Amino acid sequence: MRVLVPSPLHSYTQGRHAEATGATLGEVLHDLDRRYPGIRFRMVDEQDRIRPHMRVFVNGEQEFALERALQDSDVVQVVQALSGG
Repeated sequence: MRVLVPSPLHSYTQGRHAEATGATLGEVLHDLDRRYPGIRFRMVDEQDRIRPHMRVFVNGEQEFALERALQDSDVVQVVQALSGG
């Protein structure tokens, strides 16, 4: 499936789009890490939760659960949250 990654992670994927497979969001992120070593740690913490400064959307809807079931036709988008003032 197609995964859109934010520009700070392009150094891992050499571009905006990446491909990954998996039945769940967690499996897709593991497959991304297999293809692009080190990228998962930038998105998921040691407690297996999406990092607070990252947002993950599946077909345009924000997702928090790595257990979320996915289909091959789904589009996963990872966004790095901005903060400051």
